[in-house]
Amino acid sequence: MTAPTPPADPSTGLPGHLFTAIDHVGIAVPDLDIAIAFYRDTFGMELVHEEVNEDQGVREAMVAVGDSGSCLQLLAPLDESSTIAKFLERSGPGMQQLAYRVVDVEAVSAVLRERGVRLLYDEPRRGTAGSRINFVHPKDAGGVLVELVQPATTPH
Repeated sequence: MTAPTPPADPSTGLPGHLFTAIDHVGIAVPDLDIAIAFYRDTFGMELVHEEVNEDQGVREAMVAVGDSGSCLQLLAPLDESSTIAKFLERSGPGMQQLAYRVVDVEAVSAVLRERGVRLLYDEPRRGTAGSRINFVHPKDAGGVLVELVQPATTPH
């Protein structure tokens, strides 16, 4: 049994549920190459994207979870000043974020702000493969860093 889908908001055009899918789960790793090999060789996951994101201070890889459309995002720090380096120092390797796919990151951010939720950025930033992203402050999401991801309209 599935719950009924909330109606779309006519003023924003957003779906009533705001999120369209789990886009990815971010996992902090100390060594990206070792992590890619582990997920490929152990779980049979396919590497579908890899890039360096200087703005975020990470080298990252997306590995597909079967044919679900969801991925694991493996995040390794570029240097010790990276947010991921600080996360690894504090918490060790493991889940760093949960990312939800959205239709319009600016509109979803505005709705969440209206509902009293703090976001980390005033304006969306560039994410993986040209996506547009923002983050919900973990203190406003039960201790979980929630990423909002609007996929790029054209592949990068």
